Amino acid sequence: MLSEKLRECGVVGAGGAGFPTYVKAQSRVEFMIANGAECEPLIHKDAEIMKHFPQGILAGMTSMMEATGAKTGKFGIKTKNAESLEALKHELRDDRIEFVMLGDFYPSGDEYELVYTATGRLIPPAGIPLAVGCVVNNVETLYNVNLAERDVPITQKFLSVCGAVREPKSFWAPVGTPFRDLLAAAGGAAVDDFGIFVSGIMMGTLTFDQDDVVTKTTGGLIVLPRDHYLMSRRTRSQDEMNHIGKSACDQCSYCTEFCPRYLLGYEVQPHKVMRSLGFTMTGGEIWNQWSELCCACGLCTLYACPEDLYPKEACDDGKRDRRAAGLKFVQQKPVVVHPMKEYRRVPLMQLRRRLQIEEYEKGTPFQDVKFQPAAVRIKMRQHAGEAAVPAVAEGRKVKKGQVVGRVEESKLGANVHASIDGKVRRVTPECVEIVA
Repeated sequence: MLSEKLRECGVVGAGGAGFPTYVKAQSRVEFMIANGAECEPLIHKDAEIMKHFPQGILAGMTSMMEATGAKTGKFGIKTKNAESLEALKHELRDDRIEFVMLGDFYPSGDEYELVYTATGRLIPPAGIPLAVGCVVNNVETLYNVNLAERDVPITQKFLSVCGAVREPKSFWAPVGTPFRDLLAAAGGAAVDDFGIFVSGIMMGTLTFDQDDVVTKTTGGLIVLPRDHYLMSRRTRSQDEMNHIGKSACDQCSYCTEFCPRYLLGYEVQPHKVMRSLGFTMTGGEIWNQWSELCCACGLCTLYACPEDLYPKEACDDGKRDRRAAGLKFVQQKPVVVHPMKEYRRVPLMQLRRRLQIEEYEKGTPFQDVKFQPAAVRIKMRQHAGEAAVPAVAEGRKVKKGQVVGRVEESKLGANVHASIDGKVRRVTPECVEIVA
């Protein structure tokens, strides 16, 4: 069965969430949706993988359709990625698959947004695509599905290295490769002092640790100068963000009016969540309920707010507080798309200008980079669910593709594999280090 191969080979959502794909392969749906929207500013790795590896992606999509019983395949791709579209059309052999053309907006790749655009169906509040007969997979995930069908486990990650680097590019990198090796492959940083956004400026994380490593969900590295506007914004503490928001939020509601989920009809209202900063002792649980259906896209914080406040982070806090208190918000109103939805879309060009990164908008052409890191660190948790348990001992030799961490059959999770041939240098509950 496909699901068993996907579990054994460790296939998870490559777009960021890392949900084990074998679970999706076990579902029964009407629509199989391929997500090639890719809307994080500056990252172009999905466009490159569609352009250079279309056959594997389409084969994986067909396999998922057969496994789930989906009668129709919807392939979401942006109109601007014309070369990728042509490559896919050239390899398309399954007449059940049709392309859904998307504009260059953020966040076109959000599951709720993509399901609505492709099928006209609205996922129930806090629900998943399965509730409306859909399964959504990132295009790289589908490529990995095709590998797993041939019993090839996940040992590499397709990613982009861009921003303030000398040679922006996309390439395959062994899972567990240190970030400093990726930067070297892109010609090194073009500035002396910099930070690295991992997998995106909007929804990714910021690090200054070049010894951190690639996982199965790493979308790419975006290098920006340490004195960039976005660095100062992201490095503030939560207390600072809250203090600024409490003193400066004037309840203009732009954060809500531009919220993609709010415009789809979900009760997400960041401006009301901001009120919790001023009423933490008396009304936090009341105002924080409007955070629960937030998808953390970051548009409110990094684009909509004219005061440069932090409504997305307030929503993150609100969700954590409600979980800790055991509270759950249930939307009472039916989901009805806002009449202004189509007129409040945010074009990527406009977003890049707002983020002050337009100068870094460049192609990241695929290159078949043949580099082998001196050592890799394979993390045991690279996915949703339970962490894998190390399955090798220190001092043992391992081969590329060998299982080095397993998840029990009864638990949700994904196996992890050696990404290079070598010797196990260190084993902890968190990782397995392999020296080439």
